[in-house]
Amino acid sequence: MLIISFVLLAFGLVVLFSASGAVSYLKYHDSYYLITHQLFGVALGAVAFYFFSAINYSFWRKIAFLMLILSIFLLALVFLPWLKADWGTARSWIKIFGFSLQPSEFVKLFFLFYLAAWIVKRKEIIRDFKESTLPFLIILGSIVALMLLQPDLGTLSIIMASAFIVYYVGGGKLRHLLLIALCGIIGLFFMLQLKPYQQDRFRCVVDPSYDTKKSCYQVNQALIAVGSGGLWGRGLGASRQKYLYLPEVTGDSIFAVIAEELGFVISLALIALYLALFYRGWKISNSSPDDFGRLLSIGISSWLFIQAMVNIGGIINLIPMTGVPVPVISYGGTCLIANMAAIGVLFNISKIAKK
Repeated sequence: MLIISFVLLAFGLVVLFSASGAVSYLKYHDSYYLITHQLFGVALGAVAFYFFSAINYSFWRKIAFLMLILSIFLLALVFLPWLKADWGTARSWIKIFGFSLQPSEFVKLFFLFYLAAWIVKRKEIIRDFKESTLPFLIILGSIVALMLLQPDLGTLSIIMASAFIVYYVGGGKLRHLLLIALCGIIGLFFMLQLKPYQQDRFRCVVDPSYDTKKSCYQVNQALIAVGSGGLWGRGLGASRQKYLYLPEVTGDSIFAVIAEELGFVISLALIALYLALFYRGWKISNSSPDDFGRLLSIGISSWLFIQAMVNIGGIINLIPMTGVPVPVISYGGTCLIANMAAIGVLFNISKIAKK
């Protein structure tokens, strides 16, 4: 698991170095500005990894309720006028002392701490709708409501998917989860009627030519990049789309640069790495000494894999673009720190299981 994580991190720095030059120079008059800041994020991520790998994972079970309160608090921060930073159509970021943070990245981990502990506590009644499924829905609903107010459907979909997997692995009834999912789809349908720009993302999946200059612009530029990469790519550093054609080239769209420069083979190998990371997480889950570690392992590994696939699926237009970064690889200190912290928790569970 650590080897896979290190390879992803090193690969991400190489690709980011290639992808960030043009946009760094345009915005900051320094071609190395973004990669330098990412190295600072790597240093903080290493600290987060060490911290979470050194603490016995069972500690998080003892303060699980505090983790839920902290999750709600972090999501509420984006609505404070003196902290919130509106980027695009979502209010997902805050600014503190000049630094931008995305609180929802930490919520992915903190909420899993609480959910895993909550399910273990209700192990005997987990299949009962009134005693377990309904409270689960209420707890998850508190997070969903705050995410919808931002709105950040990409991060919300990842939190919900990992929560559903943890609940099911913990013994929840699949029938109950399918019912909740159906209600969620119906709710999403009505919400889309109030958010025209969200509707456009779904339209772009069906027809990328629907609005090539605005709503579907990023999709079309990403498809051009992926398609022009061919089997082996144009070569590292040879991307053309990174020269201000691709929006968010170092973040949401970095997979398009990978596909353009390194081609289909390397892109497929990258997906295989995320699949291997999920597999190692699943193995750690199976060897965990208790149910809390088992649920936490499967939740973290599912989160990282699902987030990678949601980003890649949006880039190749299999699903609507959601604006989520590629774990460990995309530019962004908050995401990287949260990812490394989660991998640190996995490492701690594996270390204790071996002991």
